[in-house]
Amino acid sequence: MPKGAPLPENIPDDGLTTKQRRNAPLLAVHTGPGKGKSTAAFGMAMRAWNQGFDIGVFQFVKSAKWRVGEEAAMRALGTLHAETGAGGPVEWHKMGEGWSWTRKHGSDEDHAAAALEGWREIARRLEQERHKFYVLDEFTYPLKWGWIDTDEVVEVLRSRPGAQHVVITGRDAPQALIDAADLVTEMTKIKHPMDAGRKGQRGIEW
Repeated sequence: MPKGAPLPENIPDDGLTTKQRRNAPLLAVHTGPGKGKSTAAFGMAMRAWNQGFDIGVFQFVKSAKWRVGEEAAMRALGTLHAETGAGGPVEWHKMGEGWSWTRKHGSDEDHAAAALEGWREIARRLEQERHKFYVLDEFTYPLKWGWIDTDEVVEVLRSRPGAQHVVITGRDAPQALIDAADLVTEMTKIKHPMDAGRKGQRGIEW
C-alpha cells in the first residue's frame, strides 16, 4: 500500500489475511444525478490497466455511433499493450446497435433484447474469468427499465469466481444492487452548466 494511504478503521474477524483482503474482488456502483459517474469508472480502469489487468468495457445506452473520449483513450492503451506489453489488454463493446437516450432506431423490444444479449455475454465472461476489471457503463438503465432482471444480475455478480472487479455506472441504481456492492458512490449535482442553457462541450462531455 502506498505511503500515506488510509487504513481501514476496523479489521474484520473473518479469518482472512491482509493479502487476501487486499486481493478480494470489488463490486463498485457509481450512481446519482450528478456528472462524473462514468468518468470516475474510467479513471479506475486506467489504474487497473497500469497494473496489467485485462480490461473489459461494456457500454450500454449510448449510441453505437457515438465515439466518447474515454473510448479513444482506452483503445489507444489497448494498442499500446499489444505493441509494447505495457499495461494490460483492453476490449470495448457497445451493447446494441444505435440504441440511445433518443431510441430512434428499433422498438423497445429490440433494445431490450440487445441489452439482455449484452448482459448474457458479460455473465459468460464472468463465469470464464475472461477479464480482471469490468466497466458496465450506464448499466443501471436497462435494470431500471426491466430489460434485465436485477436479481439475476446480483446473483451472478455475487457468485463470480476469482478476483474480478466490476464497476457499474448510471442513475437510479436498484437497491438490491447497492446492497450487494462493496463500494457505492452517489454523485450529487450542485450546479451544472446545462441548467443555465449551455451545451455540452468538447473535452468536457466528450
